[in-house]
Amino acid sequence: MAVANEKSGCLSVIFPFLKRSQKETTSKELPYRLRDDFLSPAEFSFYKVLSSLVGARLTIQSKVRLADVFFVAHPNENMGLFNRIAQKHLDFLVCDSSTMKPLFGIELDDSSHKRNDRQERDEFVENVCQVAGLPLLRVPVQRVYNSREIAAQIAPLLKDKVDITVATSPKPEINKQVSPAPLCPKCGISMILRTVSQGEYKGKQFYGCQNYPRCREMKPVAT
Repeated sequence: MAVANEKSGCLSVIFPFLKRSQKETTSKELPYRLRDDFLSPAEFSFYKVLSSLVGARLTIQSKVRLADVFFVAHPNENMGLFNRIAQKHLDFLVCDSSTMKPLFGIELDDSSHKRNDRQERDEFVENVCQVAGLPLLRVPVQRVYNSREIAAQIAPLLKDKVDITVATSPKPEINKQVSPAPLCPKCGISMILRTVSQGEYKGKQFYGCQNYPRCREMKPVAT
């Protein structure tokens, strides 16, 4: 072993580029990037309405993994059941801010939930929540959310669990309608709403491709 190390050391002295090449390989940048679309436009629209209703006494978590909310009894005997919750998540989890105890989950259902595989997944998630005692609210994706209707849906889930009164108004409070994001003409995927951070047009919003900077297609925001 000592002989091998000596040979390696000698080679690195004679051919220093070998050592440099190894360092460059081990320090190669990992291919991870920060997502600009953590919440979809529909999810963000619903989040804003929900936040305005629950205030600071409840905490809203987004995209929570089932395995971080539930645990499997007798894990050594039920490893397969753990794997089934390891890759699934709830769109929103509402917790008591004072204890961070989960109170109920929320799933936004778009057209993809009509597929057979999604329906099987939804049924499994509902069964998990039911057996663990976590209420689950399913809300159809809408272009406009009615604050009063959402308040009426979540109020029964808060009864006897946290001292909070969800304020409702005699008139429905409807959040601003969010137009669906346009498709990138080059990549064919949904574009992302971005804001100019500097320069003459600072503060102006526009749609940019998710694949930026590989794709620099842009579209103006309709007013």
